Amino acid sequence: MHLAQANVATMLTGYDDPLMADFMEQLDIVNASADVAPGFVWRFIEDDEGAEVIRVFGSDKVLFNMSVWESVEALEAWAYSGRHLEVVRNRSRWFEKSSRSPLVLWWVDAGHVPSVSEAKDRFRALWDKGPSVDAFTFSSRFSPP
Repeated sequence: MHLAQANVATMLTGYDDPLMADFMEQLDIVNASADVAPGFVWRFIEDDEGAEVIRVFGSDKVLFNMSVWESVEALEAWAYSGRHLEVVRNRSRWFEKSSRSPLVLWWVDAGHVPSVSEAKDRFRALWDKGPSVDAFTFSSRFSPP
């Protein structure tokens, strides 16, 4: 089993607003660090499903990412280190605060490539029903089924 993760964040402004420039300039660096991180398997790239990523939850201001990792520990080690950690610490400069979890984790078979639709379903399950083996977070982990 591998671990899929999806993350959503609502930007304070649009992609092209000067407020977002600092964040947008860091995206390639952050993504490149994930691509070579121990335990990294796959990352969603917008061209995989076209413009759907831009309107994941009905807003052009929602930024979406999704990836697959060998384990929760591998994802967590990368997410809480380096440039990504700097971005996380400064997220309030670019993103709205939400009462809902911006992160969802779920187990997938090795080789499975999750879809945007699958990620949306996992977010809805987490937000509507709370953590379960089908949709959880770092703070509410479940072992692989």
